[in-house]
Amino acid sequence: MDELDIDVVADVELDDPVLIEGLPGVGHVGSLVAEHLLEEFEAESTLVRRIYSTAFPPQVSVEDGVASLTCTEVYAVTETGGEDLLVFTGDHQAQHGDGHYMLAEAFLDVAESFDVSQCYALGGVPTGELIESYDVIGAVTDESMIDDLEDAGVEFREDEPAGGIVGVSGLLLGLGVRRGVDAACLMGETSGYLVDPKSARAVLSVLETRLGFDVEYDSLDERAEEMEAVMGKIREMESQASMDVPSDDDLRYIG
Repeated sequence: MDELDIDVVADVELDDPVLIEGLPGVGHVGSLVAEHLLEEFEAESTLVRRIYSTAFPPQVSVEDGVASLTCTEVYAVTETGGEDLLVFTGDHQAQHGDGHYMLAEAFLDVAESFDVSQCYALGGVPTGELIESYDVIGAVTDESMIDDLEDAGVEFREDEPAGGIVGVSGLLLGLGVRRGVDAACLMGETSGYLVDPKSARAVLSVLETRLGFDVEYDSLDERAEEMEAVMGKIREMESQASMDVPSDDDLRYIG
């Protein structure tokens, strides 16, 4: 196998499609959004490409006992009620820096073959603490994109995210602008501790506003309720742990 292989699974005619990248990352925010879109538009989605690379972890996925090599799958989504979509999803990102560059270039090559002119990379921004309000932070390749995204509820903050955007999501902006592709990264705030359906919901709502499609949120909300139960237990454990910390007076009698 070469360092990079792109398998053509099908060819579909798309009308000025928008690239949506949703690979795993902080809180699995991007991958949850991509999975939900493909679930909601299952009847309108067609697998068009599989991207294999030695930059992925050396493993296979197994479903119902059947193994398949790790890859990124690309789906064409039509008849959304809004823009046509080209959705990139998978179980892994690259393991090293060169691999991230190689995959980002491959994603853009596939996008160009479908005449994509607009890209949304999706991810999460870790807050390091459990949160109640889920804001979406944005970064763009051109200042002219900011107003429309702010109208859709995206916040643009000075020097955030701290340290920039790592991985394919950042490179789609950095490399995309060199190819004339308007690109934005939408990052949902998340604790970073757990899979975060609420953060994914916030990001998906922005895409819904910008791209003109309508989706239901029932399955995401159900997952959010499950995670709320988990977070409730974490809060309870944290509270109990703080109560169990000995005071200075207690420490005098130890030893």
